Parts: sequence; C-alpha cells; structure tokens
Amino acid sequence: MAGDGSTVAPMTVTRLFPILRTTDLPALVDFYQRAFSASVEYRFEHDGREVYVAMAVGGGTIGIGFEPDAAGGDAVAIWLYVDDVDTAHSAAVDAGAESVAEPEGMPWGERVAQVRDPDGTLLYLGSAV
Repeated sequence: MAGDGSTVAPMTVTRLFPILRTTDLPALVDFYQRAFSASVEYRFEHDGREVYVAMAVGGGTIGIGFEPDAAGGDAVAIWLYVDDVDTAHSAAVDAGAESVAEPEGMPWGERVAQVRDPDGTLLYLGSAV
C-alpha cells in the first residue's frame, strides 16, 4: 500500500515535540534550566526514579527521558500526539514505517505506540485514554 497513492482513514496530529534521551536526566534538566531558562511542566517517576521530564522552553516544549542505553542508541525521538493511536500506527506502517511497539495503554493514562520512519527516526504516537 505504501507509495501507491492510496489513502488511509483520516487521523489528526494535535501536537508534536522532541524527546531527548539521556543517561543523566538531572544533569540535562539542569542544563536546559540554566542555559535557556526552561521550566519543568511535568515529571514522571517509575520505581522511585525520575524517568521523564517535560520542559517549557520559549514557546515550545521538549521532553527529556532517562534511557540507560541512550549513549549507544537514539539521542532524540519525536513524540506526536494524535487523536487515534491505532489509526496513526497503521497509517505509519502502511506508509513505510517499521513498527517498534504496538499500541498499548500506559500507566500514566495514555495509549502509546512506537514506529521508526523510513530514515530510522524513532516516533512515539500517543493519545489520552
């Protein structure tokens, strides 16, 4: 189906932002606060450890996620909020993306899937449940 001119059911992207992946979350958060006056909008802990921080930077948002393997893997990923994760996941795969994680509910109350675009960039597809 990819590249054949066919269409997929409509789906809307409502917002997107980069997620920086790091092995030292506190240091990177501190850097963005000191260098760019970023402010923390949201923090998420897992097993007693902070693993994700969303920060306002100017008129935008960046996410910073703790990834123990970040030094050898993706330095950045893109998060896309969509109105329907299942449709977005199918549309991305049909358009040539590689599925990394099928849509599933997350403990913070969102439905999330992951794909890699044709150039290998990791994309998170998420929506509120």
